[in-house]
Amino acid sequence: MRRCLLPLAALPAFLAGPGMAQTSDEAYCARLAELVIRYVGKQINGQNRPDSESLVAIDRCDHGDTAAGIPVLERKLRDAGFTLPPR
Repeated sequence: MRRCLLPLAALPAFLAGPGMAQTSDEAYCARLAELVIRYVGKQINGQNRPDSESLVAIDRCDHGDTAAGIPVLERKLRDAGFTLPPR
């Protein structure tokens, strides 16, 4: 019986694959980016456009550099009067 269960136990890790799992910092950074894009910035043609500093921070988050992106996005949201989401 043990032989049959061992391959099944490894299945979830195999299905996730390399690079598919998102760290908590990456998920948090993505949430911050979503909020900044949606609510912070200038209105242009009925849509919010983040400033260049926010866009750079979002790009850093997208490329895995959450240590550089998170503080900028947190500051942008706080400056706009938002309460930060839970981490």
